Amino acid sequence: MSDYLALLMFPALLFALFMGFPVAFSMMGVALIFGLMTFGDSVIFQFVQKVNDVASNFVLAAVPLFVFMGAMLERSGIAEELFEAVHLWTRRLPGGLAVGTIIMCVIFAASTGVIGATETVVGLLAIPVMMRYAYDKGLISGTICAGGSLGTIIPPSVVVVILGPVADVSVGDLFVGMIFPGLLMAGLYLVYILVRCTLDPRAGPRLPRSDSDPPLGAKLRTTVVALVPPVLMIFAVLGSIMFGWAAPTEAAGLGAFGAILLTVAYRSFSLGVLWEALMKTLKVTCMIMLILLGGNMFAGVFVGSGGVTLANDLVRSADLSGWATLVLFLSVSFIAGFFLDWISVLLIFIPVFIPLVVSFGFDPVWFCILFLIVIQTSYLTPPMAPAIFYLRGISPPEITLTHMFRGVIPFIVLQITTLAIVAAYPPLVLWLPTKLLGFQ
Repeated sequence: MSDYLALLMFPALLFALFMGFPVAFSMMGVALIFGLMTFGDSVIFQFVQKVNDVASNFVLAAVPLFVFMGAMLERSGIAEELFEAVHLWTRRLPGGLAVGTIIMCVIFAASTGVIGATETVVGLLAIPVMMRYAYDKGLISGTICAGGSLGTIIPPSVVVVILGPVADVSVGDLFVGMIFPGLLMAGLYLVYILVRCTLDPRAGPRLPRSDSDPPLGAKLRTTVVALVPPVLMIFAVLGSIMFGWAAPTEAAGLGAFGAILLTVAYRSFSLGVLWEALMKTLKVTCMIMLILLGGNMFAGVFVGSGGVTLANDLVRSADLSGWATLVLFLSVSFIAGFFLDWISVLLIFIPVFIPLVVSFGFDPVWFCILFLIVIQTSYLTPPMAPAIFYLRGISPPEITLTHMFRGVIPFIVLQITTLAIVAAYPPLVLWLPTKLLGFQ
């Protein structure tokens, strides 16, 4: 029985979580109990080392910087300016308001890196306008939920900052590798909206022409004023990483500084705004770091007690092919996402999956991107979809849960389509890091 003791850590952890214990303390408690059973008192020294590893990890310093950047951008007024500028050009298209909302979500996700922030900010702006023009409530729901979820797969993403060290892959490679899959997914969203609203104009009617529509010069001026600041922000963060000018943490520092400058430029900076952003950053960072520490302790005991070797032996004895194993891992992650938040799924499964994935000859960066798409799909999938919980908090009562559930289904299909394309064609992930970062 002692040979299989490590595998019992997972049922014990799930039991603690379903009993309502916080994720971090569940991981730490299970790690402590099984660590004492396996290693005795010496496990305490291992835990102390894990605390030191997390506290001294240079890459993780990007987490509070990205969170602060997102918190400041929520206050900068950039979302309102973007909303107006983007919809000036898309409003005459079939489903133009929904198309513009997806484009805005891409830009805002690439400027913040914080999951949930995009959906909340964009939803508060876009929902009233689409409701006013009688857009289909399911389409409204799906557009906001799917567009907001792009924060997972559009760089920079806080998820990736955590994923990189846990999977022992470069955060820069992940940031660059996720660009094409993220744009592919957003492109599929846009095609679906345009096709649906062309076939069924009532789902997303074109906005009528008006005498108050601005002339071309005014539209160009509004667009330049609205787009230049976020483009500069995106270049400061992603461009500096892609061209090798800065490490992810240094790029996050540039982004945080740029977010302060934007709030000043939009005349929304004040000590109160700065204090609120700092407090939000402190709370979110402490939560993430505590869960990360618990995950490191859990993974340390699991690996140290031979759990990875045992899992490898079990997979080998099942005589599954590499692709069957990959599908199994992604399916487990998807199902776990129904019950656990993304950071819990990441910390519980990635330390187990990555060595096995590498042993089958798959590229770990490519697998991590597949994992991100699966987590994003789980984030959107009922009945536990966090994206729908966010939407319920900002939507009017006319939009019901039925509308939300029905609205996200086509976008879930599009995410699965993206997953299949990326799985079938790994260069979609690996080509750009190879060219820009010299990744092998």
